[in-house]
Amino acid sequence: MHSFPSRMFRWAAIYGVVVLMPLYLTPLPPVMGETLLGFIGLALVFQAVFWVIGGDPVKYRALMPIAVAEKLVFAVPALGLFAQGYPVPPPVAVFAGIDALLALGFFIAWRRTPLTRG
Repeated sequence: MHSFPSRMFRWAAIYGVVVLMPLYLTPLPPVMGETLLGFIGLALVFQAVFWVIGGDPVKYRALMPIAVAEKLVFAVPALGLFAQGYPVPPPVAVFAGIDALLALGFFIAWRRTPLTRG
């Protein structure tokens, strides 16, 4: 299947794995390292979900709004804090912006995916 929704989710999954895997190699912060590792792990699990959605967008259409939410739960707070002058490093704000764009792409993919085959 070479539709926009399929490509959107498959490319997002690849991008996510490429961006997230190196985070396992970074030094842990002095506190809440387990939270960081849990975040990385959960985000990687979602890359598998995106891959599955991309394999059959019609079948997994109901998961697409959840995928939008997965992107926004990081993008909105990170960008909001950055805009308010909180100490959010600029590279984090860039990745949050990318997640916001991916959320938009997932939303468009959801809207373009038919409810049923046929």
